[in-house]
Amino acid sequence: MRRDFLEFFCGAGMAREGLGPGWTCRFANDFDARKCASYRLNWGGEALREADVATLAASDLPEGRAALAWASFPCQDLSLAGQRAGLAGGRSGVFFAFWRLVEALAGQERAPDLVMLENVQGTLTSHDGADFAALCAALRRAGYIFGAMVVDAALFLPQSRPRLFVLAAREGLELPDHAQGREPGWLHPAAVRSAAAALPPALREGFVWWRAPVPTASPQKLVDLLEDDRDVVWRSDAETERLLAMMSDTNRRKLEAARRESERGGRVAGCAYRRMRPCDGGRRQFAEARFDGLAGCLRTPTGGSSRQFLLVVEPRRIRSRLLSAREAARLMGLPDSYRLPPNYNEAYHLMGDGVVVSVVRHLARHLLEPILAHGESVREAAE
Repeated sequence: MRRDFLEFFCGAGMAREGLGPGWTCRFANDFDARKCASYRLNWGGEALREADVATLAASDLPEGRAALAWASFPCQDLSLAGQRAGLAGGRSGVFFAFWRLVEALAGQERAPDLVMLENVQGTLTSHDGADFAALCAALRRAGYIFGAMVVDAALFLPQSRPRLFVLAAREGLELPDHAQGREPGWLHPAAVRSAAAALPPALREGFVWWRAPVPTASPQKLVDLLEDDRDVVWRSDAETERLLAMMSDTNRRKLEAARRESERGGRVAGCAYRRMRPCDGGRRQFAEARFDGLAGCLRTPTGGSSRQFLLVVEPRRIRSRLLSAREAARLMGLPDSYRLPPNYNEAYHLMGDGVVVSVVRHLARHLLEPILAHGESVREAAE
């Protein structure tokens, strides 16, 4: 079965890692020099084109029709942490530069069989749903049917990271019955259902309720992914105390519950963010913690987020530090063999901008690969 793909906004090549060795990357593109350096370090540069997607033409892409085009386009203008400029923003608006390439391929009768778009959930509600409708209209005009899904990395790994995936299939491609349903399922939380219902009738006709099995494996807890204490740098006791002093009563109670849990079963790992909140008629910085076994969503500083601190609670002490770059990579599903940039900020930014490998593999195994295999078998039977 043909499994070749084009990867746009490829970053560190995490979609490539998730698709796995059964897939062949024929073309990869990103404009960020540091991300491209990491991509080359891990994948080589044969398929990579370092350039602004807006400068590319269909003639720059490989000949023939690819099975899949993957595009994790920038989320800054769609994220709750960003400025919410939507698809008209300087970053997320590059979606249309990418889509012009797909339209050009369609004009040459070599549009990819499948297109997967990945972004934040805010895409569904940006500008009261107008951005999502514009995206769907672009897919439909190019001859695709499509469906939106939200998958949280917490189903696979100890990170809270819900993301939107829009899978588009070229009209005329035969779909297996098990890949689509008549009604929404676990992939379609309320935000997806509302966004689909708000689409104009002509677009709703092209909407597909994609189906895939619910992941059954129990994900590890955050504490299970931590590096050895000797390989990381801990903050001083005084710095930890200052962080804890910023907690509200609610978060102090969470901390005490974690301490009691550590007395029963060993150390407990949690995470904390420093956030500005209303207080006494003004605003004040608080430390907000979670001890549910999950890390908070990895984010980049350009998204407007503060750094995420790791809190390790033991019966007689509490320690704090930043998540290490390797821990961030593990939270994204990357193997320890994946080579990270030596600079911490660069490595953390790379992870915060990526797509979770385990989620990609699940969608590839249960949707992308079965759809392509079924379409190929139908074509072969007709010949």
